[in-house]
Amino acid sequence: MTTAPTSASADSDVAAVVADAPRPTWGSDGPRWNPLALIAATAGLVTTAAMIATPLVPKGGGARRVLSSVVVVGLAATTKANAARRWGPGRAGGAAVAVALSTAAVERVGTRTGVPFGRYEYSGDLRPQIAGVPAVVPLAWFAMAVPARETAHSALGARSSTTGRVFVGAAALTAWDLFLDPQMVGEGYWRWIRRGVYRGIPVTNFVGWFVTSVAVMLILERILPVERPAAPAADGALVGQYAFIGVMETIGFARYFRDPVVAAVGGSAMLPLAAVSILKALRR
Repeated sequence: MTTAPTSASADSDVAAVVADAPRPTWGSDGPRWNPLALIAATAGLVTTAAMIATPLVPKGGGARRVLSSVVVVGLAATTKANAARRWGPGRAGGAAVAVALSTAAVERVGTRTGVPFGRYEYSGDLRPQIAGVPAVVPLAWFAMAVPARETAHSALGARSSTTGRVFVGAAALTAWDLFLDPQMVGEGYWRWIRRGVYRGIPVTNFVGWFVTSVAVMLILERILPVERPAAPAADGALVGQYAFIGVMETIGFARYFRDPVVAAVGGSAMLPLAAVSILKALRR
């Protein structure tokens, strides 16, 4: 498991971030569009359109499976572009690879042993698959891990620390799974061998999610360090991304998937933290 950086290594990480970060470009009439921001906005629009379209097409059909993959890939692209804008393309790419590889390994072990999530298995609907794990699954971990970490950083405010960001960020990422797992199980993309009390999902799944999320947050702390003292604030675009997904999921389950239980449980887990994070960011 990756360990938290020491103060000495953190200083060198900050210097590397500054050197690696993208520089703004200027024309004769002022600053030009940042291409990374444009990529993030475009990917975000594609993700939003796919999320809206998903409940409008027949369940179980090929179009629905394609839209599910588009949502994940679009969300991962949005996160990658926003992270590249903040930390530079090299660090953003490194974080994406590290999180994807580590969570793919955890998912592989999980399907074979039941550790750490409990016994489950993937159907063949989500493709391509690598070693029995759909390729979009590790992408989904990365897609929401960085927004969750930045949301935790903003919510903690002046008390933000490595330990706080790791554990609050892990909780924020696990909160998203209160939406994700019910939807994916409902679509038939994976199933639990022993059904649990929450829409057929066992409590062990969320314990496993939190433990895995802690490891993911430690990876992010190492590769995408919080810049200080020059830019201590969380990234607004990533914080907004977390909040937006929470709102969209809540509306989707309440109105379109017609599942008020998941809407209430997932919404109560994601939205208060998102609201605190945004309010603290606006007060700075």
